[in-house]
Amino acid sequence: MADEDDYEALSPNAGLGINMLAGALAGITEHSVMFPVDSIKTRMQVFAASPAAVYTGIGNAFTRISSTEGVRALWRGVSSVIMGAGPAHAVHFGTYEAIKEFAGGNREVKPNHLAAPLAGASATIASDALMNPFDVIKQRMQVHQSEFRSMFTCASTVFRNEGLAAFYVSYPTTLTMTVPFTAAQFTVYEHVKKFMNPRGEYSPGSHIVAGGIAGGVAAGITTPLDVAKTLLQTRGTSSDAEIRHCRGMLHAIRIIWQRDGIRGFSRGLTPRVVTHMPSNALCWLSYEFFKATMREQS
Repeated sequence: MADEDDYEALSPNAGLGINMLAGALAGITEHSVMFPVDSIKTRMQVFAASPAAVYTGIGNAFTRISSTEGVRALWRGVSSVIMGAGPAHAVHFGTYEAIKEFAGGNREVKPNHLAAPLAGASATIASDALMNPFDVIKQRMQVHQSEFRSMFTCASTVFRNEGLAAFYVSYPTTLTMTVPFTAAQFTVYEHVKKFMNPRGEYSPGSHIVAGGIAGGVAAGITTPLDVAKTLLQTRGTSSDAEIRHCRGMLHAIRIIWQRDGIRGFSRGLTPRVVTHMPSNALCWLSYEFFKATMREQS
């Protein structure tokens, strides 16, 4: 029917508040569902002194952690993600849509094709500044034999023993990793979505496939820097003096190379890709759904 509201007929640009709320809901959904696999990824990336903390794969890690520590151990730290992911994703998607519109990415005639990567990179810089402390807390709670069961206890202990810098020692590495990650993710997503859904209609299938492909590609190419980030964020839990005093990204890269060679930079590759493909697919599906729903109600 001519007067029927559909996705294409909605305003091409929702308000900033709608984009931010949609992003927050999508981020919480994404991180919560895939959290156990993310916990396995963290453990596989850590240079563990105990043989009990060395895993050969996702299945091996899941079985051993579940049998020796209980399934609940795989969810340790999820509270930090839920608390941080909502605001961080709200800032992320709000910034993305605002910069994309400002840069001309939503123009129907001659859209600026650089708008998507520019908006993605800008969104990452803003959201990571907010999320980084929550990510440090999360990984401190995820590691093998973590002493923390509460995110607030973890945060206060890290602050008391290592100072505020401990929450941001990995921020330069995070930006170095996630700026290209997000630029690649948004660029691949936009291209695949337009290829699969040229009319721009609300299409859950195209959002799922485009989001999954984009997440897998971006996660794979940035895994080496993610290993360095994990080393920095969990350094306070290590019994290795060199790791405990790791000063930054370049020092972390040097430690990884000296300890494990080129293979060390692919630690956790499989669970990282496995995490990001469905989580990104779910994130984009949730985002597009919430945005379309709230546009209809506005």
